Amino acid sequence: MRSLLHPTRTVALAFLFAIALGTIVLMLPVSHGEGSGAPWLTALFTAVSAVCVTGLVVVDTGTYWSTFGQSIIMILFQIGGFGMMTAATLLGLMVNRSLRLRTKLITQVETHTLGLGDVSSVARLVLVVTFASEMVIAALLTLRLHLAYDLPWGEAAWSGLFHAVSAFNNAGFSIHPDSLMRYASDALILLPVMVAIVVGGIGFPVLHDLRFKVRDPRHWSLHTKLTLCGTGALLLGGFVAVLLFEWTNPRSLGAMAIPEKLLSAAFASVSARTAGFNSIDIGALTHESWALHYFLMFIGGGSAGTAGGVKVGTAVILMLLVVAEIRGRSDTEAFGRRVGPSAQRQAITVLVLGSVMIVVGTLVILRTTDFPTDQVIFEVISAFGTVGLSTGITADLPPSGQLMLSLLMYIGRVGTITLAASLVLGERRMPFRYPEEHPIVG
Repeated sequence: MRSLLHPTRTVALAFLFAIALGTIVLMLPVSHGEGSGAPWLTALFTAVSAVCVTGLVVVDTGTYWSTFGQSIIMILFQIGGFGMMTAATLLGLMVNRSLRLRTKLITQVETHTLGLGDVSSVARLVLVVTFASEMVIAALLTLRLHLAYDLPWGEAAWSGLFHAVSAFNNAGFSIHPDSLMRYASDALILLPVMVAIVVGGIGFPVLHDLRFKVRDPRHWSLHTKLTLCGTGALLLGGFVAVLLFEWTNPRSLGAMAIPEKLLSAAFASVSARTAGFNSIDIGALTHESWALHYFLMFIGGGSAGTAGGVKVGTAVILMLLVVAEIRGRSDTEAFGRRVGPSAQRQAITVLVLGSVMIVVGTLVILRTTDFPTDQVIFEVISAFGTVGLSTGITADLPPSGQLMLSLLMYIGRVGTITLAASLVLGERRMPFRYPEEHPIVG
């Protein structure tokens, strides 16, 4: 029983519980647009996608689900992005004003908090930043939708709230069948959504660091510096690459004016890193852009945020490790600090496990479908990175393919190391060390 309640296993089980509960509620007739109830696989896939803040769908969210069903989906991706144990921590704080050691340990696993003393402050920061950001973005979208698109206040408010919560949690769910393509030229819609995506996906440890040291970059943690530098490089690189690959493509940016091209390219670069919205047709992109999305989706956003992927910090640590090896240095260094060996091992583990899951998922789906390999790879990486972008084949996959994507979404949200640790809890200190030897590498 004690192993079942291990912090890492508790996190994994909490997400499973939310998925199961969400599936049951979405199967109820009241959740269906026509009042007939949803099939179990449709409800399960939608619940997994919502709790794991992915955004892949097999039905149109705006028409298939009733307003009640859409509300349930929004609650699921709010909880999924917020974090199961973070929510439980806040509830405990409100009730008891103090946390037991076990609660702190569980929340530390999920939020990647560096010290137990920071758990309460990080949890409160998550609450404040989440709801403040969502309410501001929702208000901006509501005003724009009412004033520029003549939507009634009620409809504009619901659309604004749904998309604001979805954007901040990097969920990618939209009540429009074309996602945000209808707003491709509207900067007052896309820019607030982009801000919500970046703030939600940067990671709460970074926000916690910036909260107290925003004017003192020299004292930012190494994690914050690596995440911010990596995020900036990926956003800029993705923006330039999308422009390069799609500038003359008549099915994407080719027919747009220059300001619209710049806006759509920037939105694509931001959204590809686990947000899942699209303002241009993903299925119409060039193969080069698809390959770019593989890279961006696989890396994802910041650790302990609402984003998925192997995380920016992981990618930057691996890059630093390669640079150190090429330069013949024994230490991996950045900003006057050494990256610890445990962090390097974790980065390699995350990369290897993530790559293995993508290969396995791709092979399983290719075995049961006739879709082109590049589309299947796109779908698999999108699911594992909890992105939600699709070339349009999700609904046409067989049940085995949709179940594989559901598993990948779950693993991508819980985290490969967290899931592996929850399955293998036999850690113990070895009373001896074997003699060292150096196998040939390369």
